[in-house]
Amino acid sequence: MPLPAPSLPKGLATALLLGAAALAPPPAAARQPATQAATRTAAQGEGMVSAADPRAVAAGTEILRAGGSATDAALAVMLALNVVEPQSSGIAGGGFFLNSDAQGRVETIDGREIAPAAADADWFMAGGQPLAFAALVPGGRGVGVPGTIALAAKAHARHGRLAWARLFQPAIRLARDGFLVSPRLHATLALSQTSGAFSPEARKLFYTPTGEPVAVGTRIRIPALAQTFSRIARHGPAAFYRGAEAAAIVRAVTTAPKAPAPMTTADLAAYQAQLRPPLCGTYRQWRICGMGPPSSGATTVFAILKQLERFDLTALGPESPVAWHLIAESMRLAYADRDRYLADPDFVTVPAAGLMDPAYLAQRSALIDPAHTLSVVTAGTPPGAQRLSRASAPPAEEHGTTHFVAVDRWGSAVSYTNTIEAAFGSGLFVNGYFLNNELTDFALAPTVDGRAVANAVAPRKRPRSSMAPTLVHDAKGHFRLAVGAGGGATIPAQVAKAIIGVLDWHLSAQRAIALPVLFAPGPTVVIEQGTALEQMVPALGALGHADIQLREGRYKANAVEAVGGRLVGAADPRSEGAAATP
Repeated sequence: MPLPAPSLPKGLATALLLGAAALAPPPAAARQPATQAATRTAAQGEGMVSAADPRAVAAGTEILRAGGSATDAALAVMLALNVVEPQSSGIAGGGFFLNSDAQGRVETIDGREIAPAAADADWFMAGGQPLAFAALVPGGRGVGVPGTIALAAKAHARHGRLAWARLFQPAIRLARDGFLVSPRLHATLALSQTSGAFSPEARKLFYTPTGEPVAVGTRIRIPALAQTFSRIARHGPAAFYRGAEAAAIVRAVTTAPKAPAPMTTADLAAYQAQLRPPLCGTYRQWRICGMGPPSSGATTVFAILKQLERFDLTALGPESPVAWHLIAESMRLAYADRDRYLADPDFVTVPAAGLMDPAYLAQRSALIDPAHTLSVVTAGTPPGAQRLSRASAPPAEEHGTTHFVAVDRWGSAVSYTNTIEAAFGSGLFVNGYFLNNELTDFALAPTVDGRAVANAVAPRKRPRSSMAPTLVHDAKGHFRLAVGAGGGATIPAQVAKAIIGVLDWHLSAQRAIALPVLFAPGPTVVIEQGTALEQMVPALGALGHADIQLREGRYKANAVEAVGGRLVGAADPRSEGAAATP
């Protein structure tokens, strides 16, 4: 049974008054303008799509109307996002894919990028010191072998209903006929000009001759991308991983004007997306499933939740500073384990089962004091980790990331996160799309204080990721929620917050996503500026949080939930996201 709502320590009455206002979505000044109302409702047999751009949502619903599965719709969304949201996703990136059927059986596919065969532990080192991120991006050194198309092909072969080529048609039209530049794309072009304008071809498309981002509402046509899509649609994934396309990618990386790096066509030809066992656990009466390593999503999200299970979050409610204090403390513990243990399981023994073990997480939860913050947080020793001696490393972040959800008429649900890492990835632009810079998600230094780092670079190794596509079912396997987010290392925090909002605070997925973001990966607590959480700073300070930072977030989450036999879509009000039914 959950513990009752704890009483506040003495002296917090004034701070409580400051934090007692009901939490609401961020004010207009603190979020991106929405192009369409996010929430949509449909009968559960009709299907639903939620994504970060309404034009991608339209691509997904078109596929559902044509008789496509949730997988078909999700792949069409991914391709359309490559066109209209080039800063965040694309076929030269990677991602993680979760699918559940009507019985709640979950399957996961790992489409994470890999390091070239020439990569070694000193890939990011010079003179015995790690290179700065700015020395690596934009440029070729951070580019990993892309996994997106291989993931798409494997997912389609297992769960697709329509022809492969049909899924490309909405994206081909968008690239060929053009799309209008949105406020968010315009803002990102302005903020990330170093990468967005790095390649002459991209600079010509997205910037004026004087170097300014093209205006909001400008129509952009990318015929080269339409042609690339058409080739892959006709000839399958081989048209990407072999032949002229693979040679063009290799040429861009090896001859990059900054930080060129060795990559070969053999690297692309050897890439394979992998089926991975889903990581699932029970939180209260719900089954939470996510993506296992090299993603840190499932273990971190589940640890945050499970460590909070003994507290009565429902009684506390979202207006309580103590509730947010507990969430922050649980995050600190979960992120400490994440940073120490998570990496590519094909190269490192990752104690994934131990990190989700209820007894271990109960021990970690016992460290949480509702009346005061922990003075020091260190990684624990989960079952299976006793013989590991690997150092932690500062977490890398992927900012160029997007998430989308599709549910079909047969009851299957897909939660899929796709990324190219930084905004516009490496800045290298090939045949209408940006190449990723995912290798910078590796630890830049292979050792810390003489000890090996789990997430160090190695040939054909996959870097650790924060992406956390998640599916929630009830005890009988009935679908309840599909959710995920973009936003680098904040992704597990965003996803856990949304799940708490839905399952503990009984909010709609839309309201749960819109709740302010609190991010506490260590002693620093980051609070979304301009939200009701900002009013709780005195209360959190009285609970011992000495380092609180206010930041304006460019968060981006999407979800679909099932409520009373109906599907309800949700999209982050800070984004341009939308949800729709066929």
